[in-house]
Amino acid sequence: MFDSVQKMTCPGWAYWFPLVYGALVLLLEPLGAQGQTQNDTEPIVLEGKCLVVCDSTPSSEPAGNALGMSVRSGTGRVAFSAIRNTNHEPSEMSNRTMTIYFDQVLVNVGSHFDPARSIFLAPRKGVYSFSFHVVKVYNRQTIQVSLVLNGWPVISAFAGDQDVTREAATNAGLVTMERGDKAYLKLERGNLMGGWKYSTFSGFLVFPL
Repeated sequence: MFDSVQKMTCPGWAYWFPLVYGALVLLLEPLGAQGQTQNDTEPIVLEGKCLVVCDSTPSSEPAGNALGMSVRSGTGRVAFSAIRNTNHEPSEMSNRTMTIYFDQVLVNVGSHFDPARSIFLAPRKGVYSFSFHVVKVYNRQTIQVSLVLNGWPVISAFAGDQDVTREAATNAGLVTMERGDKAYLKLERGNLMGGWKYSTFSGFLVFPL
């Protein structure tokens, strides 16, 4: 009799397994459906990661974000580098403006450097880097060269060693430019006839503002 009572009150594993299995299926089925729905319809969020989608052909100037950076590509591609291949200034311009001319362009990404006038025109507001290396060809003279921004010299250099024939006036720096600002090199002092690819003028956009 004890055996019969034990069987009635304490069923074995064969009795409980179908009930437990059925309950687990009912509990896990909604979770699986929810997970599948999330994978199919909702974006995946990665902790500590940032995904930036770039447009290589923007239709307009993008607005800056809180970090002052653009999320579009292509807008920051501004760079130029030019050299003096000849040793004379254009006769119709040299005595009037004292602009130092660079007649051979090596790089002109964005086409913002005008080789005819040797003037760089800023396409947008930003921080720009400029460098120059201007060689004199005569000893017993001094030359002074300035990077001019909208008519005002901002960076200058000179070469004045009386015993050196090919000495260079060299300098470099960063400047903030607004859209439409102009930058060029000006001979402030002395005579310049140096060419032969020794003299260079380069610049590029470091980052927009």
